[in-house]
Amino acid sequence: MAPIHFKDYYEVLGVDRSADEKAVKKAFRDRARKLHPDVNTNDPQAEEKFKELNEAYEVLSDHDKRERYDTFGADWERYQQADPGAGNPFTTSARGTRTSPPPDDFEAWFTGNSTGGFEYREQSGGSSRFSDFFDLLFGNQQSGAGRSTGRSTFRDRPRRGEDLEMIASVSLREAYNGTAREINIQVPEPCKTCGGTGLARGVECPTCDGTGVVNRSKRLEVRIPAGVHTGSRIRVAGQGGQGENGGPNGDIYIAITVAPDSRFTVNGTDITTKARVPLYTAILGGEIEVVTVDGRVALNIPPGTQNGRTFRLRAKGMPKLGGKPNERGDLLVQTEVQLPQDLTDRERELFTELKNLRQS
Repeated sequence: MAPIHFKDYYEVLGVDRSADEKAVKKAFRDRARKLHPDVNTNDPQAEEKFKELNEAYEVLSDHDKRERYDTFGADWERYQQADPGAGNPFTTSARGTRTSPPPDDFEAWFTGNSTGGFEYREQSGGSSRFSDFFDLLFGNQQSGAGRSTGRSTFRDRPRRGEDLEMIASVSLREAYNGTAREINIQVPEPCKTCGGTGLARGVECPTCDGTGVVNRSKRLEVRIPAGVHTGSRIRVAGQGGQGENGGPNGDIYIAITVAPDSRFTVNGTDITTKARVPLYTAILGGEIEVVTVDGRVALNIPPGTQNGRTFRLRAKGMPKLGGKPNERGDLLVQTEVQLPQDLTDRERELFTELKNLRQS
């Protein structure tokens, strides 16, 4: 059997090793258009090049596969740079002595790698749609066919679905009392056309554009608890992306934004508001009505209250998120003393008399 050679998937796609998911996807689409067999009918190697391109994308677009490939790929590169005469730093023979397989034989190194812990063996059945190198590293992706690691492959392993995030805006009153929101969200799930592989009949799947994933619209009613503030995150368990191979679904996280209110300002669990106080009440004392988020309350104004004085109403502020019903902040009331306007002649006389009394 011919030796299995290491494949540089980054070179195949033409991307840097630090390329993110978006860059990998763009590179795949660009090269797929150029290398598609239908476009290169005169190139006898076109189908093989396109297969290799799909294989590279299969690995580099999948977080688990890419991580495994990068790990073993780095070790293989270090092995190639080692002095064959000094022995292979990664493998040992049955007798415990170091061996040196040919530098280009990835299989000989990989199956003896003590850090990998994988058994390599042949299985009967059909052939994989990917190369021997891919099957050796990840296990055959077709059930019962080609090579296997002797354990569950990465594709067969249960995987948790993707967590999703969205933003919801609520009013201050809704944040104060709690509310419900009906949300519409796009939830990713495996493409039914290609079974999540990204390929249909050997080419990029037209339904999912080769991603293996399609978005499904989902409508949910979400309970937003009292006491949320801008920056709060509400978790909706199990409603995110669909899990694979029996893995659990992901979650939805809703980032809360509380809309500004013209009457109230929130600072933590305390709420600040302003209340107008007639001049006579500020001078002589009395009672005024203060508007709170959930109603009106009476506030006693002592004689001689200055403009801008702040009064604290205990437990009239925001609820503590996740706390007991009676755990609330305070309402801070800043007074605004109102001067009378359009004085009558008699009122002006009285103010003048009061002025003279104060100056005497």
